[in-house]
Amino acid sequence: MVEIRFHGRGGQGAVTSAELTALAAIGEGKYAQAFPSFGPERRGAPVMAFVRVSEAPIVTREKVYEPDIVIVLDPTLLKIINVEAGLKEGGVVILNTSKSVEQVRKESGLKARLATVDASKIAMETMRVPITNTTMLGALVKVTAIIEIGSLQDPIKRRFGPIAEKNMNACSRAYQETKVVEE
Repeated sequence: MVEIRFHGRGGQGAVTSAELTALAAIGEGKYAQAFPSFGPERRGAPVMAFVRVSEAPIVTREKVYEPDIVIVLDPTLLKIINVEAGLKEGGVVILNTSKSVEQVRKESGLKARLATVDASKIAMETMRVPITNTTMLGALVKVTAIIEIGSLQDPIKRRFGPIAEKNMNACSRAYQETKVVEE
């Protein structure tokens, strides 16, 4: 079983990202669950969402305490949240940032394996909005191969209708532009 924790802010689409990942996995015949965790709902407040994907039925229903993958939609969260908390050994942090890996490590102290993509820039250029949820899914697929990128097409189409193509374009572009650094 692979466990994923998304960190974002209310309105950025972390919960939607989790749901789309689970739907894509289910579409591939896997078992999956997605669920959010947040306090008083308000735009801009920190939000977490979780996903589990497995080849076998998933019996646990608790929050993900030890993720294999952490996805950070908003890099400002690194200043207020320990995104590496509970990260399994060999796990990876996938970060939306325009900064170099060296800058990120120096400023945040992140030690984990790291993948970076400028999802904000991609979202603005392809969709004209700074919402990085589907963009970061391209990075997830590039880094983990937990699902196939084509498996996101149907869930994205059902969720976003007339703007699905722009979302898939952002996802595909992030897949191409994500950089993975081992350490």
